Amino acid sequence: MKVPFLQDLNWRMEAVAFKALFAFLRALGVEGASGFGGRLLRTLGPLTGTHKTVTRNLRIAFPDMDAGERARLAIDQWEQTGRTFAELAVMDRLTPEGGRIDLVGFERLQTIRDSGRPVVFVSGHLANFEVMAAAILAAGVPCQVTYRAANNPYVDALIRQSRERYGIKLFAPKGDGTRELMTGMKRGESIALLVDQKYNQGPEVEFFGQPVNASPGAARLALKFGTVMQPLSVVRLPGVRFRVTAHAPIAVPDTGDKTADILAGIQAVNRFVEDRVREHPVDWFWVHKRWPAEVYAALAASEA
Repeated sequence: MKVPFLQDLNWRMEAVAFKALFAFLRALGVEGASGFGGRLLRTLGPLTGTHKTVTRNLRIAFPDMDAGERARLAIDQWEQTGRTFAELAVMDRLTPEGGRIDLVGFERLQTIRDSGRPVVFVSGHLANFEVMAAAILAAGVPCQVTYRAANNPYVDALIRQSRERYGIKLFAPKGDGTRELMTGMKRGESIALLVDQKYNQGPEVEFFGQPVNASPGAARLALKFGTVMQPLSVVRLPGVRFRVTAHAPIAVPDTGDKTADILAGIQAVNRFVEDRVREHPVDWFWVHKRWPAEVYAALAASEA
């Protein structure tokens, strides 16, 4: 489809600014870039309308938490978000080989590599979630890492280039991407999915005691290929370092009731993400509306 001239020009100008920002961040080095991004969003984030979403999400997830603690957490999470964005410019320097990533349960990844059989890696938007891909790569596991393409195709190309510097193979699915993902798994490639995004359709599961619609893709693919969902988590450590953990695999039940089995699998991975968020709440991506509109409406009504 032909793009209007002014739209294309605007995209190109945005890409030039984005490229300049990335060059600036790379010039700062890892610590400098991360610190700059953290300070910037810690200052500006609370001034945006999105801060209301953050505070609402925290009230939904932690209704019994002290209000002062929730307020501090709402500010602190902005710093983590800013650091994560700025670190995208230096992701090729955030690797196990560079001493920036501690690996726990690495033998599980090596076993997957040696088996030659694909798995479905699952996780959430935890700390700098990009570094989990670096851990998979370090283990030598062939894997497609799914992501949402940027609306600006020129910016999207720059983002892809920044990740490809350290060998990550990216895949931006159209729709739910099931057909393309299946093709990759048939080739023996594992796939990596973040399962905590807002999803308007799909089975309903529980997340922090509230209903959410969840993508069935991870459990559906694991069941179809007779494999497991391999959960990963990442925690931010001091000094722009991270700990990536490969947890015990999650097996999707295979009782013959496909709908119920997929639902059980997706509930399990959402519970996994919830448990990790409870352990390190500052590390989660609180800025998106994870719950359906009726949950936010009920929160507003309870505070009226």
